[in-house]
Amino acid sequence: MGVLGGTFDPPHLGHLIVACEALWQLDLDEVRLVPAGRPPHKDDPAVAPAARRAAWLERAVAGRPGLVVSRLELERDGLSYTADTLEAMAAAEPGVRLWFILGADQLAEFPTWRAPERILAAARLAVVARGDVAQRDLDVLAQSVAPGRADIVAVPVIGISSSMIRERIAAGLPIGHLVPPEVEQALLDEGLVPSPDRC
Repeated sequence: MGVLGGTFDPPHLGHLIVACEALWQLDLDEVRLVPAGRPPHKDDPAVAPAARRAAWLERAVAGRPGLVVSRLELERDGLSYTADTLEAMAAAEPGVRLWFILGADQLAEFPTWRAPERILAAARLAVVARGDVAQRDLDVLAQSVAPGRADIVAVPVIGISSSMIRERIAAGLPIGHLVPPEVEQALLDEGLVPSPDRC
């Protein structure tokens, strides 16, 4: 099982591409997308409420076999730490094999995360390769950070981020081509974006 955490504010096509590529490249049964309740690195009052972000994410994965949303971090008090989440999943489903999905840009910072040794004890890393990082360099970094516990997932270069989408929303620019249609509809229903007059 793959685990892809994030703020998902809002979820976009890049999230789905990463989840789907990990699903088939690692031959996983499913990828669980885990919206953070209170992300320790993003203590920002501007972040959308957790329940709203989870609802957007559920709409984004609806009808996509193998992708599911876990509300585990939303149901837990306090800050959301990856080690706690992975250990809780492993304890709830003894024998499950976990892969924690993270970007190549996060791999270099991984040793500074809270309890990286607990993360590696609970799961292998599924490192999402970016087009601007040489494969050989990424292999060397993965081996130094997580010896024997990392797999590389190659994905198309994705120049989409949630912060960029929020900036476009604030500027009144269209976002329909950057998010799943279900997410655009949710944002429309909630009055967060205007009805588009073009794509």
